[in-house]
Amino acid sequence: MPGDEFNEGDSLERIPGPQKAAVLMLALRQESSAAVLKHFDQDTIEVITREIAQIDLVDQKARGRVIDEFYNLALARRYVEQGGLIYARSLLEKALPRDQAVRIMKSIEHQVYKQPFSFLAKADTENLTTFIQDEHPQTVALILSHLTATKAAEILAGLPQPKQLEVVSRVANMDNTNPEVIKEVEKGLEMRLSGLMSQTFQKVGGVEAVAAMLNLADRSTEKGILEGLEVEDPDLVEQIRRLMFVFEDIMLVDDKGIQAVLKEIENEDLALALKTASEELREKVFGNMSERAAEMIKEDMEYMGPVRVSDVESAQQRIVDVVRRLEDAGEIIISGRGGEKEMIV
Repeated sequence: MPGDEFNEGDSLERIPGPQKAAVLMLALRQESSAAVLKHFDQDTIEVITREIAQIDLVDQKARGRVIDEFYNLALARRYVEQGGLIYARSLLEKALPRDQAVRIMKSIEHQVYKQPFSFLAKADTENLTTFIQDEHPQTVALILSHLTATKAAEILAGLPQPKQLEVVSRVANMDNTNPEVIKEVEKGLEMRLSGLMSQTFQKVGGVEAVAAMLNLADRSTEKGILEGLEVEDPDLVEQIRRLMFVFEDIMLVDDKGIQAVLKEIENEDLALALKTASEELREKVFGNMSERAAEMIKEDMEYMGPVRVSDVESAQQRIVDVVRRLEDAGEIIISGRGGEKEMIV
C-alpha cells in the first residue's frame, strides 16, 4: 500500500491536524524538527511520528500552504493574547481573505474553548462506528455535530442506512443544546470508550524521515518515542531502528567499540558482511584486529566466491544488531547519537 501524498489541490480543511503537523516537520531542517518534538507530550509525539512515517510525497506548493497556515495560526494566537478573540478576528479579516480568516479563527476558537468529544479524535473510525451505532440516534447526532466534518462523514457512512437518515434528520433539526447535557453524554461515552483499541497504522513510506529525525534527537527522546510506538506497532519500530543505524554506520563507532563488537560476532558473518563494505570500513575493521586475524578474514573473503546479496545483508544485520545491543547496554558509543552528552570527561 503506498504512502500518503500531499498535492497542491488538496483542501487544507480536509487534512487532519496531525498530518499537517507532519508536513510542517518535514519542511523544517532535521535539527529543528528534532528540537520541536521535545516540546510535545508523548501521545502527540507518537501521533505525529506515525504520520511522518506514512507520508511518501509532499507537493512543494501544498507544503507552502501548510507553512502559511501555521504562520497565520501563530499570528492569530498572538493577536488573541494581545486583545482577545474579537480583536484577533478583526485583524485577520483585514490581513487575509475572508474565508481563510474564518477558517483560522475557527481553529483558534477550538483551542480556546475545548471542543466537546475531542477525545474521540484519537479513536479509530471503524471501531468508533461499531461502538456508537447502538446508541440512541439523538446521542449519535450530538456526537457527530461536535466532530470534524471528515470524521463525522466517515462514521455516518458506516451506520446502517435507516439510522443514517434518522441521525442526519436530528442533526439538521438540532438547536441549542444544554451544556450540562453535552457534558453528561460526553462523560458517559468517554468512560465506556476507555478500553477502545487505539488506531493502528500501516507501515508505509516515510520511515526514513523518522529515522533521520530520531538520529539527531537526544537518547532519552529517541528511547521514549520508540518505546511508546513499540507497544502498538513493533514492526514499524524495527524498521525505524534498522534505518537509524545501518552497517556502514559502524564507521561512527570508535576503535574500542569496534573491538568490543568483534568479540561478539562470528568470523563467517564478518567475512560475509565485509563483501560489499566500503574500503574505508574494511580498513577500520581490519585495523582493530590482529594482523593474523585480519589475514584470515581476507582469505575467507577471497575464497568465498560469489554470494547472494540477501546472505550478505543478513550477516550485516546480525552485526548491526550486536552494535545496537552493546550501545543500549552502554558498552559502546556511536558518534552523533547523543552518547557524547552522557560522557564524563
